[in-house]
Amino acid sequence: MGKVSKTNVMRLLELHNIPYRAWQGDDSSGQTVQQQILQEGMEKEQIFKTLVTVGKSKEHYVFMVPIEAELDLKKAANSVKEKSIQMIQQKELLSLTGYVHGGCSPIGMKKEFQTVIDETACLYEMIIFSAGQVGHSVGVRLDDIQAVKKIEIKDLMSMD
Repeated sequence: MGKVSKTNVMRLLELHNIPYRAWQGDDSSGQTVQQQILQEGMEKEQIFKTLVTVGKSKEHYVFMVPIEAELDLKKAANSVKEKSIQMIQQKELLSLTGYVHGGCSPIGMKKEFQTVIDETACLYEMIIFSAGQVGHSVGVRLDDIQAVKKIEIKDLMSMD
């Protein structure tokens, strides 16, 4: 594979001198990136998706859970002291965050939103998430994410 093209997320991490690991796939589904990550011995549970929601108060919130997991909307609402929250419409994502569906990163959004990461992130030396473009991912230590962005760690997942 050739040189990884830099995204704004990577530039922001470098600006703050934060070490990261980058992966770049050659498809729009993110499947090749996921395969590369798993081939390197990482676990699927340390790959997180970034979900943007809106609360009853009309405030927006960002939640991160492992890609295979479901966000528990009740736990998510409780974590940000909202009566209820729901996912935003996909068509609102770009204008709200500056990111497209499948390429949404918690770092570098147009505005700062309260961001909560599922507590399972604490189990890993680094978590992997979108680098702000479809098919691009970065792996960053949780402590290092906090140097660029205020995050909270809470239990957010539905139990099967």
